[in-house]
Amino acid sequence: MGSNSEYCYSGGADARIYSWKIPDLNMDPYDGYDPSVLSHVLEGHGDAVWGLAFSPTSQRLASCSADGTVRIWDPSSSSPTCLCTFPTASDHGVPTSVAFTSTEPAHIVASSRSGDTILYDLEAGSALLTLESRGSSGPTQINQVVSHPNQPLTITAHDDRGIRFLDNRTGKCVHSMVAHLDAVTCLAVVSGSHDCSLRLWSLDNKTCVQEITAHRKKHEEAIHAVACHPTKALVASAGADALAKVFV
Repeated sequence: MGSNSEYCYSGGADARIYSWKIPDLNMDPYDGYDPSVLSHVLEGHGDAVWGLAFSPTSQRLASCSADGTVRIWDPSSSSPTCLCTFPTASDHGVPTSVAFTSTEPAHIVASSRSGDTILYDLEAGSALLTLESRGSSGPTQINQVVSHPNQPLTITAHDDRGIRFLDNRTGKCVHSMVAHLDAVTCLAVVSGSHDCSLRLWSLDNKTCVQEITAHRKKHEEAIHAVACHPTKALVASAGADALAKVFV
């Protein structure tokens, strides 16, 4: 989502990023497609776009792609362009997820298939630090990276069932835990997994305070995405069973 809920952005297997105008919520959902809702197409990636993140503070959009790059865009300009590109493939592998840090708006973190998490400085246009996100059992793919809402911490969701808390200042892992019975696929204070469960976590003591069996497995996959409402006690999930659910 963009700022003020006026625009949203999507990335696809066609290597493109689409900027969409949010339609009137009172519209008839069965109306025909209105081509004017597509605002811009951002082109530059050479392969599928795996992740997007928007910063309301800097009005910047970050993307990561199977082409082995992380790109920063200015989506608010009349003709959106790529402002800078960070190549990750040679040193860290293909990026899987990207997020703006909450405490430093000019910093982003990107995770990779290799298990690395890299902190970048947008103003300097370079990598600052590689965080210690690889576990003792060796490298394992990171499926999503998120920033702690008010502390200089990065949180990563791993294929090895783990969630790790990383200090953006030192790069050290400050906490690591086995969080699910299968790969952890998504994070947003709530975590989702291919074990079919959603788990709600206390960020203070890093314990699970609630577990919900949310989706059924399909082709050995279960939950693909989770999201928390910014102001209301609502959690949403999307699964391989073709269902999207909202929990109160």
